[in-house]
Amino acid sequence: MIDNREDKKESIDNKESLSETLQQVLHLLDKHKLVEHVVHKQDMPKHGLVESLVHKQNLNILQHKLEQLHPADVAYILEALPLVDRLRVWELVKADRDGEILLEVSDAVRQTLIADMDSEELLAAAEQLDTDELADLAPDLPKDVLQDLMYSLDTQNRERLQSALSYPEDTVGAMMDFDIVTIRDDITLEVVLRYLRRLPNLPDHTDKLFVVNRDDILQGVLPLKRIILNDPDTGVRDIMATDAVMFHPEDMADQAAMAFERYDLVTAPVVDNNRKLVGRVTVDTVMDIIREEAESDMLSMAGLREEEDFFASVWKSVQNRWAWLAINLVTALLASRVIGLFEGSIEKIVALAALMPIVAGIGGNSGNQTTTMIVRGLALGQISGYHMRSLLKKEMGVALLNGLLWGSVLGLVAYWLYGNASLGLVMMAAMALNLLLAAIIGVTIPLVMNKFDRDPAVGSSVLITALTDSGGFMIFLGLATIFLI
Repeated sequence: MIDNREDKKESIDNKESLSETLQQVLHLLDKHKLVEHVVHKQDMPKHGLVESLVHKQNLNILQHKLEQLHPADVAYILEALPLVDRLRVWELVKADRDGEILLEVSDAVRQTLIADMDSEELLAAAEQLDTDELADLAPDLPKDVLQDLMYSLDTQNRERLQSALSYPEDTVGAMMDFDIVTIRDDITLEVVLRYLRRLPNLPDHTDKLFVVNRDDILQGVLPLKRIILNDPDTGVRDIMATDAVMFHPEDMADQAAMAFERYDLVTAPVVDNNRKLVGRVTVDTVMDIIREEAESDMLSMAGLREEEDFFASVWKSVQNRWAWLAINLVTALLASRVIGLFEGSIEKIVALAALMPIVAGIGGNSGNQTTTMIVRGLALGQISGYHMRSLLKKEMGVALLNGLLWGSVLGLVAYWLYGNASLGLVMMAAMALNLLLAAIIGVTIPLVMNKFDRDPAVGSSVLITALTDSGGFMIFLGLATIFLI
């Protein structure tokens, strides 16, 4: 028994990490390029044949390596490769895995792979997938391929795909799974067990069966553990759960994700307005939604329009980034004009030029902290515009205490450096006031954006930094002009 455990542990310890696998793939690609270059330069009999054999030998080794990897790991490697190497590796992936890998890669990388495939390859890749997976891939397919794909499906799957595509991308209907197991409530567990044994396999992540009547109206759910722990003669109606968490296709996907986290769900039924069962939501899909939301918020706060391929063209990256950089340029010019208004004060007290970036910088950091907390609260549905007054009071209190504390520290540093007590007091007052300004802006911007149905994370970091920079310069230089000049 102990030996078995040790063998298992050893196999886990010896398992290669994904980063190591990536390095091996990069090494094989470099080796292939080097050998191909050397052979190409050699003058020998049957040069074309030798070059072809060397080419195949090196790529076969790489292909064998890729075949051992999970589709998600292949997707990770493709995302980490420049476009030329990416397409070379993509050619080596077996055709029967194209569809699974296309689902795993990011949207930006998927576009480069699809652009390299012809219609027949795309159709073959799509036909490998289940209906719910097709719904994820369909928006990226060319129209002619999507049309051919629709014709190739049977009536039931075609209707399911059309139904999934009819819902907005951020709703439960767009992400629901149609692979479900249903039972009636008027049978016993013994009948349920016999039925399950006849199935070729259970859908992934099956932790419960859905109990419906003859019209497919959901009556409840039957967890698999209840089937195992109860007597076979027990009726389904007697032990099924009637208070199951369920969703409607029109529900927002992020709200469903929060429900999964709150109630520790693995699967949940999706019903229409008449409570008719139309599909299910699974935890793996929810995890994808949570990851995408987190990545989207991170990109949005930095002012990026969309997820970007690391190896995208220069023009593509410029298109993704230019908008908020333009806004940032305008705000930077505004900040420079604020400084220009106090050129005379800075000429008289040069120390102001050295100290003013500190006030602005700490104000920006404080504002971003506040905004991050508010955006998180909005995403979790825990706060709304109704809480603005109480949130302002709380954040202003935090800002005032931090401003007085760290303003005092900076005031003492300013006094130590320049021997001017008045300058130290101005520094402390400016710090406190700018942190108060940062708190007000940090609470107000995301709540106002949310009120107007805008993503509160979009560009919030850029706006906070811009406003606290201009405000910090104005406050510090203004106080210095009043009390020191």
